[in-house]
Amino acid sequence: MKSAFLTLFFTLSPLWPLGPNPLPGDPLVIVNLNTNRVAFIHGGEVQEIYLAATGKWGQETPEGLFTVTVKVINPYYRKLNIPGGSKTNPLGSRWIGFDAYETDGRKYGIHGTNRPELIGGYVTQGCIRLANEDIERLYEKVPLGTKIFITRSDKTFRALGAELGAIPRNGNAGGAGSR
Repeated sequence: MKSAFLTLFFTLSPLWPLGPNPLPGDPLVIVNLNTNRVAFIHGGEVQEIYLAATGKWGQETPEGLFTVTVKVINPYYRKLNIPGGSKTNPLGSRWIGFDAYETDGRKYGIHGTNRPELIGGYVTQGCIRLANEDIERLYEKVPLGTKIFITRSDKTFRALGAELGAIPRNGNAGGAGSR
């Protein structure tokens, strides 16, 4: 009885996706620090690619496979006590936090910006910064529990997604013309 309850609980849990992730079709975010690009993969395909700013020397963006644990609209910037929604808030309009270095998703994240001219550079304190219009689109697509893979790679997003299991493997993964 207890095992049936636990199975039902975890099957219907709001923390989906659980278990070995990502699986083909699951949402996945990949950040390539070599190119400062972020890919959103869903339904076994690369859906969108965004230009990003990432960590500067000495405050590099953490690498590895993490889980989205927090999502916030108009996040508060506690370091400088700047309210969410303020034009001076460097976090922009959205925050998607993940559990790098065993944090709770409030230290590292993908977020917007109040300085769009810096997108594409290595300028952050370890976070991944997108243009506000891009983070707003991504925010709507990424549920809590989504995996985020941060790497330095010369491979395509399609090849990386296939290696991680989010894109079905076939003869085209990573080939010419792949995203």
